[in-house]
Amino acid sequence: MTGHFFSKYDPSENSKSKFEQLLDLFTQLLTYTSGDITEAMDWLNQLDRKFQLTNDEYGMGDFIEELKEKGYLEENQITGQFNITSKTEQTIRKQSLEEIFGKLKKTKQGNHQTFKPGMGDEINPETRPFQFGDTLEQIDFTSSIRNAQINHGIDSFQMREDDLEIRETDFKTQTSTVLMIDISHSMILYGEDRITPAKKVAMALSELITTRYPKDTLDIVVFGNDAWQIEIKDLPYLQVGPYHTNTVSGLELAMEILRRRKNPNKQIFMITDGKPTCLKIGKKYYKNSFGLDRKVVNRCINLAAQCKKLKIPITTFMIATDPYLQKFVQEFTETNHGKAFFASLDKLGAFIFKDFESGKRKTVY
Repeated sequence: MTGHFFSKYDPSENSKSKFEQLLDLFTQLLTYTSGDITEAMDWLNQLDRKFQLTNDEYGMGDFIEELKEKGYLEENQITGQFNITSKTEQTIRKQSLEEIFGKLKKTKQGNHQTFKPGMGDEINPETRPFQFGDTLEQIDFTSSIRNAQINHGIDSFQMREDDLEIRETDFKTQTSTVLMIDISHSMILYGEDRITPAKKVAMALSELITTRYPKDTLDIVVFGNDAWQIEIKDLPYLQVGPYHTNTVSGLELAMEILRRRKNPNKQIFMITDGKPTCLKIGKKYYKNSFGLDRKVVNRCINLAAQCKKLKIPITTFMIATDPYLQKFVQEFTETNHGKAFFASLDKLGAFIFKDFESGKRKTVY
């Protein structure tokens, strides 16, 4: 007899191993140290001394050896220097995805579904009569043979054009995304660490797009005084530079990248503390770090309007709580008819979400 067997719940059976616990901490520290293994290990040892993370059975040396055995670290046999592997980089991105978007519902991989039928790869249950231009691959032979039998009888079986039925597939769209990341000095100004949550959001978004929508394209742009492209694998190592915030340069590069993409659906994700402070005019830089300079702001607003005309929505992740900076993001997003997530520094997983196209506002955890 098939049934269910119930036993007493033992929390220790579901707890993570000592290695998994230390790995979670280690990858978090690597994000804070921008991939500096020595500094991350130093912090981990300090935490171990304070909170007794290891014991006589499993020490920090065992953890390091297991990191090497399982492919998270590579050791240079000549210099003794450790390097992070691609497995560690992906683990950090997955951890960020779980931390920030852990409650997202799972969907079928690879596509953004629409309500439009077309030449896709998922069968639509509805059928329709054959039309000129339909291909043989679209013919539903089961329905067509049944029609032929009903219309002409079994003894003198024949199939005509009127008997044919077409079963379409659901059209699925592909999207080209540019992810913009602010690495200006203001991301660590006044003792506030804004670059770490920015990197976590960036890694979560990149992992979300590449794993759940593998047919999409993703390009990453960082912007300070200028803007340039980086690879996904470089995200954990991002560092803030002695830069101003040239949001205009970042948007222009993002638009240039999307112009080269053939997908009809395009979008920009921008992670920033919201304060544009720089323009490049010719070979010179126009800079103003005091407040919001209208000359700089207007250029940003104009580009938001251009993106709207080109049907490129911009979703902004605001990694700051300053009211006047949020006001700029609101004006920028309203112009683009885009979306904005106003993040709290002390609650990384919580965002105030505003959709300026539909007028919706909600808190996302």
